[in-house]
Amino acid sequence: MILRTFGWSFGVTIAGLATAALLWGWEGFAIVAILSILEISLSFDNAVVNAGVLKRMNAFWQKIFLTIGILIAVFGMRLIFPVAIVAVTAGVGPIEAVDLAMSEPETYEQMVTDAHPSIAAFGGMFLLMIFLNFLFAEREHQWVPWLERPLAKLRGVDGAAVALALITLLLTASFLAPHAHQYDGHADKTSTVLLAGVAGLITYLVVGGLSGFFENKLEQEEEREDEREEAARRSGKQVSAVGVGGKAAFFLFLYLEVLDASFSFDGVIGAFAITNHIFWMALGLGIGAMYVRSLTVYLVRQGTLDEYVFLEHGAHYAIGALATILLITVRYEINEVITGLLGVTLIGLSFYSSLRWNKLHRDPSDRGEEGGSQEKTAVTSGV
Repeated sequence: MILRTFGWSFGVTIAGLATAALLWGWEGFAIVAILSILEISLSFDNAVVNAGVLKRMNAFWQKIFLTIGILIAVFGMRLIFPVAIVAVTAGVGPIEAVDLAMSEPETYEQMVTDAHPSIAAFGGMFLLMIFLNFLFAEREHQWVPWLERPLAKLRGVDGAAVALALITLLLTASFLAPHAHQYDGHADKTSTVLLAGVAGLITYLVVGGLSGFFENKLEQEEEREDEREEAARRSGKQVSAVGVGGKAAFFLFLYLEVLDASFSFDGVIGAFAITNHIFWMALGLGIGAMYVRSLTVYLVRQGTLDEYVFLEHGAHYAIGALATILLITVRYEINEVITGLLGVTLIGLSFYSSLRWNKLHRDPSDRGEEGGSQEKTAVTSGV
């Protein structure tokens, strides 16, 4: 089961890491490995959401998403999108950006370094909005209660996440952007950081709006489908449980593509906090995209989406950490290995917290213990 589901992902991982080691030595191998782990970790919540929607589709549309959809995810969002970001921020064409990265790495590095403040502000704001909206959402479990409980009180305040994000942007523009890091020193990038940060915020709101639009369309189609099934039952016709098809499945497919694109942003933008090397990013993010597909298939087949209750928390705290680091790197350099290990550490801690929570809350009858009605220890947080 594991090999059949993850076989292609394992193969791509081995090939990608071997390529990095042969072409760029141990440094390239380490960065690609960190990017892969980070992308896989951040993609877990993507796979959970995908699986929750995908299981409602019939076999034909599931295959469409897992073939055409993964091509869009790998080649569109994780391979082409990083090049596009570099091209736009550096003011060159995509082909020229790739050519410079291959033939004139020093010139390419200088261009990307000079463009980094705008990339960091755009990505930092986008990731920060993901993190803040996660904190403000109503959740059954709290991983860091001393932070999540006070913020939960702001849940009912309209625009609280946007307001906090804009305050963060203003502080970044005021204290970090005037002395932004450049290839040959420092420069005042206040206006650039403000413009890029607002663009990142708008991008998040547009992507969220599209997701909401397709979700509403999906709910309308599913209501019609339920009405048709109910009418069929009343007339004595056999109702086949083969999954959603037709218009409803089409809207499901569009909804999944928008969701996948929005989840891809965090991995792509987060990668810029670790490295500016587009080929290392392409390898690491490409490996991660393969695991999104494998995890989605595995979760659909196993039907176990909620086994690790704090893993989604860990992924979003890693996103919050990446957002913070990106904004700090407007002025200060931070070693990419430290950035990568921080995200992986947060994921690991959330996984450990989930295992501990499962051990304390598992039904005694599942362990074959007597006294299934014994009182359990109440644990409401993971940290």
